[in-house]
Amino acid sequence: MLWFLLIVAVALLFVKAYRNTFDVHTNYVSIPLQPSQHIDDRQDFEPLSVLHLSDLHMENLSIDPMRIVRDFSGQSVDLIAITGDLLDRHKNIPKAVAYVERLMQLQPALGTYVVFGNHDYVLSPPKLAQLKSELTRIGCRVLINEHVTVDHKGQPLHIIGVDDYSTRRSQLEKSFQAVPATGVRLVLTHDPNIVLHMKDYAYDYLLAGHFHGGQIHWPRPYHLAKMGKLPRLNMVKGLHEMDGRPFYISEGLGQTGLNVRLRSRPEMTLHTLGSASLLAVPEATAAQPSALQESAATLALE
Repeated sequence: MLWFLLIVAVALLFVKAYRNTFDVHTNYVSIPLQPSQHIDDRQDFEPLSVLHLSDLHMENLSIDPMRIVRDFSGQSVDLIAITGDLLDRHKNIPKAVAYVERLMQLQPALGTYVVFGNHDYVLSPPKLAQLKSELTRIGCRVLINEHVTVDHKGQPLHIIGVDDYSTRRSQLEKSFQAVPATGVRLVLTHDPNIVLHMKDYAYDYLLAGHFHGGQIHWPRPYHLAKMGKLPRLNMVKGLHEMDGRPFYISEGLGQTGLNVRLRSRPEMTLHTLGSASLLAVPEATAAQPSALQESAATLALE
C-alpha cells in the first residue's frame, strides 16, 4: 500500500511538473542607465525595448511562438535577443529556424540577434554552420565573439555577442575589439558566469540564460553547483549585479532532459533600457537587483 501511494504521489508530481512547462511567465524589467565614460549623455538616450528569450530547446518546448507574438504584438519591441541553446539535435534545425521566423513577425525595429549556447555546440561543425546560415537567411544576426553597432533613434547602440563560456568559446577581447568609445553597450551571451571575468570590459547591461532557473528547483537547485560560481552565489535567475553593473539571467523557454519544471517556469521578458528621466517605471515592475534575486530557501512548490 505504501509503495502504491508513493507511486501515485510521484505520478501526480510529474504531471504538475509537466503542466508547469506551459505556464509561461511574462516579465517586464526597466533598467536605468548608470553613469559611464562611454555614454555622452545618458539622459538623452531614448528607451530601448529588448524582448529576451533564451534556452528554446526545441526538443522540449511547450510554448507556441504565436503565443509570444500575440502577447507582444501591441507593444513596441526594438530588438529580439535570443541567448543560446536553440536545440540539441540537427534534425530540429528546420523547427528552430521556423520558430524564430515566427517570432520575427513582431518586426523589431533593430532586428533579431542570436548567440549560441553549449547545447548548440553539440551539433557537428557542418550542422552548426547550417543553423547559423539558416538563421542568417531569415534575417537574424548571429554574433560569435563580435559586435554590431546600430542606430537607435539617433544614438549608437553596440550589441556585443560573447560566445559560450561553459564550452570555453568566450573571447572577450575579440568581442569588444573595435567597439566605439561612445554609445550604450548591450551584451548578449549564454552562460552568465562570464560576468565574473568582465571587470575590465565596460558594458551597460548583459542578458544571459543557461540555468533554466534550476528547472527542478526543489528544495534548492543543488545540481547547478557544478555549473560555476554564480549558482553557488545563489544567482540562477532574474536581475543581479556584478562590479556595479546589472545583468539578467532568464529561466528560458524550453527544458532539457525531461520536459518538466518545479519551482521554475518558462520565461519571456521585455527589458527597457534608458535614462531614468525617460523611463516610466511602475512601482510593481521597477527592477532593483535585490528585488529580483532569490530569497532564502523555501520548500513550497509553486
